[in-house]
Amino acid sequence: MLNEKVAKLLNEQVNKEFYSAYLYLSFSNFYKELGLDGFANWYNVQAQEERDHAMLFIQYMQNNDVPVTLEAIDKPDAELKEKMDALKAGYAHEQYVTGLIHNIYEAAYEVKDFRTMQFLDWFVKEQGEEETNASDLIKKMELFGDDAKSLYMLDQELGGRTYAAPSLVL
Repeated sequence: MLNEKVAKLLNEQVNKEFYSAYLYLSFSNFYKELGLDGFANWYNVQAQEERDHAMLFIQYMQNNDVPVTLEAIDKPDAELKEKMDALKAGYAHEQYVTGLIHNIYEAAYEVKDFRTMQFLDWFVKEQGEEETNASDLIKKMELFGDDAKSLYMLDQELGGRTYAAPSLVL
């Protein structure tokens, strides 16, 4: 049986991951409305990833006989006006999620819950990649976003992103 505090934090993370999916769907819709289908695709794939992250937390909890409580998912609150707004909000959100994962890891460490720590190792690595990807997108937009041809090429590049479900063994 998982420690009560760790179980509570894991369950909260389920809902945070579903919120992340909602947030990224809102970014996808924003870019679709701007005619940047590649950016829309990139965030649609990002939303799929976040949904699967939530499902991994659910599966882990179920495998450890911990009940899962699904809460209401808040409406995304990012204010999107300029092309860069979603990119910056996405980066800030990834930093926030990294903090959440670290908090769960710390709680598991305090009670010597090595199994949960091992489960979270994948998410720690994943968050490093997520922050790097978000930061790289900002840099690319700063470099190329004001030039129509370069923006078109960047949009085409992002349009080529496909979804690959995580292969985490629980």
